[in-house]
Amino acid sequence: MRIAVIGAGEIGKTLARTFSAGGHDVQVANSRGPETVGADVLEFGAHAARAADAVQDKDVVILSVPFGRIPSVAGLIASVPSETVVIDTSNYFPHLSGPIEAVESGRVESLWVAEQLGRSVVKAWNAALAGTLRTKGVPAGTPGRIALPVAADADEARHVAMRLVDESGFDPFDAGTLAGSWRQQPMTPAYCTELSLEDLGPALEAADKAEAPRNRDRQMERFAALTSTPTLEDAVELNRSLHR
Repeated sequence: MRIAVIGAGEIGKTLARTFSAGGHDVQVANSRGPETVGADVLEFGAHAARAADAVQDKDVVILSVPFGRIPSVAGLIASVPSETVVIDTSNYFPHLSGPIEAVESGRVESLWVAEQLGRSVVKAWNAALAGTLRTKGVPAGTPGRIALPVAADADEARHVAMRLVDESGFDPFDAGTLAGSWRQQPMTPAYCTELSLEDLGPALEAADKAEAPRNRDRQMERFAALTSTPTLEDAVELNRSLHR
């Protein structure tokens, strides 16, 4: 599969490494130019490229840019054919992007992204911490394999993304359409809690749309008050503790 990864932060880097190691044709671009893409990103055969070149003639474009920067890539995505699957991995954190009025008023994050880009997207890999994606992917059938939700309006696009989630080492869960993807936004029960396929469905159902933003803001305050950087296990446990 021909894949472009736009953004070479921790999640973009991990996905680029994973898919190039798996034999996919991967190109990676960031906002600072191909010469700044790290050698570790390219270790398994991915190639650095200008963003405008990276998205051409691709089966899948993975957007792994900060949520607040989504409008800045709208022109780039406008050049991508409608049949190309566009996957968004971002999450809205107002302390990072600044408040976005539509989202603050309750607009589902993925629908806001689709509106900025002028096309529908798939929401995937947003409900896992970077450390989880980097270190906890395992082959299908492994006991205790972590599951990740995938939401999209187009069935075919959702199935493509689910295949890639599986290849990245996680059980894909069909989370339905973008309108319901608020159930995998921060800090819902399914968000970054490392649940199994059996437990993920009930966690998505248990999400409270009004409570999630309040949980998000409370959790950010809890993390800010820590005196040392939490381990991956500590961060997951803190997220789980919101829902007990």
